[in-house]
Amino acid sequence: MTRIGYAAGAFDLFHIGHLNLLRHAKERCDVLVAGVVSDEMLRAVKGIAPVIPAVERAEIVGSLACVDAVHVETTPDKIDAWRDVGFTHFFKGDDWRGTDKGIRLERELGAVGVEVVYFPYTAHTSSTRLRHALDALTTAGAVRAAV
Repeated sequence: MTRIGYAAGAFDLFHIGHLNLLRHAKERCDVLVAGVVSDEMLRAVKGIAPVIPAVERAEIVGSLACVDAVHVETTPDKIDAWRDVGFTHFFKGDDWRGTDKGIRLERELGAVGVEVVYFPYTAHTSSTRLRHALDALTTAGAVRAAV
């Protein structure tokens, strides 16, 4: 049986944590599909605007040797992604393990036979931390320019 893996994320401000997730995922499956959250979904679900547009994020992620295909997610429901892609394994950072959203994900995907596999979350680097650092630089530059 072919093991089709799916690793979803915004992949905005691509960093080593993203790369680690995708590399580890590829080690555990025959075919790896990266799910890239659309700009509209990112705004609706996380309340943030992407720095890099979805079409460019998809191209960046799709150019990696460990990624076999890219699927742009346009709904928040992972069952919709499963219907579109047909994955057998779903890969996520372990910051979701044991949380309400992680438990719900395991229950929903488990009902259709998908195994959820967690990998260590790269805590020292995240898009949120990078976004805050960029905001701080922008604010500091605006203050210097005003003086």
